Amino acid sequence: MNHTSDQHPWFVESRASRNSPKRDYYLWNRDDQKFRDARIIFIDSQKSNWKFDPQTGEYYFHRFFAEQPDLNYDNPAVQQAMLGIIAHWLDFGLDGFRCDAVPYLFKREGTNCENLPETHAYLKRVRRFIDEKYPGKLLLAEANQPPAETREYFGDGDEFEMGFHFPLMPQIFIALKKQDTRPIVDVLRRTPPIPDSAQWGVFLRNHDELTLEMVTPDEREFLWREYAPDPLMRLNLGIRRRLAPLLDNDRRKIELAYSLLLTLPGSPILYYGDEIGMGDDIALKDRDGVRTPMQWSDAPNAGFSTADASRLYTRVIADTEFGYPRVNVAAQQRDPASLWHALRKMIAARKQHRAFGRGACEFITTQNDAVLVYLRRFEGETILVVNNLSASPQAVSLDRARVAGEQRMDLISQVPFARLTNAPSSITLAPYEFRWLG
Repeated sequence: MNHTSDQHPWFVESRASRNSPKRDYYLWNRDDQKFRDARIIFIDSQKSNWKFDPQTGEYYFHRFFAEQPDLNYDNPAVQQAMLGIIAHWLDFGLDGFRCDAVPYLFKREGTNCENLPETHAYLKRVRRFIDEKYPGKLLLAEANQPPAETREYFGDGDEFEMGFHFPLMPQIFIALKKQDTRPIVDVLRRTPPIPDSAQWGVFLRNHDELTLEMVTPDEREFLWREYAPDPLMRLNLGIRRRLAPLLDNDRRKIELAYSLLLTLPGSPILYYGDEIGMGDDIALKDRDGVRTPMQWSDAPNAGFSTADASRLYTRVIADTEFGYPRVNVAAQQRDPASLWHALRKMIAARKQHRAFGRGACEFITTQNDAVLVYLRRFEGETILVVNNLSASPQAVSLDRARVAGEQRMDLISQVPFARLTNAPSSITLAPYEFRWLG
């Protein structure tokens, strides 16, 4: 929503002349001194948020790459045009949109040009438009902001139905590396309540770098040091690596990360290829390293395309550890012990119990900070989740008053678990082991 390509017909017309009817579709200025408090997001490649255009002798504003000029939402024609674009795609039957870069729509001098009241007012208008003409469609906010600011994009149930929980994601990786549950618990306890009609979108990785904007400088240095020792692994304020390489391609750690994703509050969002443990290619430029072709099979081009390899948008991964002859969907579907099958079972178990998607989450304090324990409760059902974040076996004692009850079932394996009686109960977990007990 925030910007177009510089090849878009609107911008081509806008830069053609200072008198162009589309000139005010974008933000032009005679110098590069306006909106100086707006931070530069792509610090690796952009020195300014302004780009000089020799064709008309003025600068245009871009919050991201120079080839992505920002739209001018103070222009009513832009606001109306965006509603038309939304209608165009919803007429095709889309279920909704992930709306990119929504904190930056409006700009005001003397502010950081983020989360402005005018932005929220327009987003409420978008929501009203969709609810009136296309009821039942979903809006997901991509707002890389602290929890309190992101919460504002839910409004009073009159803006977005969903918002990515960016601050949680890096804390999961800190917790796994430190084998300490507190980073996860702390960030979720700082997360404000949201409307009943809203939900967080939780994720481990996505199509961009693993962003580290929502961590402290010390935490950022820790994450870079531990997860991206090679400078090629870093991009902007983040890490351009996929899930499996980040977690040392350790099957136990990958499944534990998915246990957290699927059982903590929010709706889980999976990035293509991570369900089979795809790797990355840090020799490719920018974000392309985590956007390589899907590895469907061991056929040429990983089964992604029958075109000549030179015509692919980027090369497939072909190394010995993550290459497509070894890591692909077809092979994992044939192997009952594969990551693909393990994740499929976890997703199936989650879908059978609404407490994971709808229920309250109550963290249980224990004497062992390496084991994350919480209860998910909804409509009379209580599920006990226990995650060992440690590389060594761990025992955890559970308060009998909190977990006592009838014999519990392991919800993934469907095997009965030891009865948790009124006596103090202790569970011992293998390295990176987890249990969903219902």
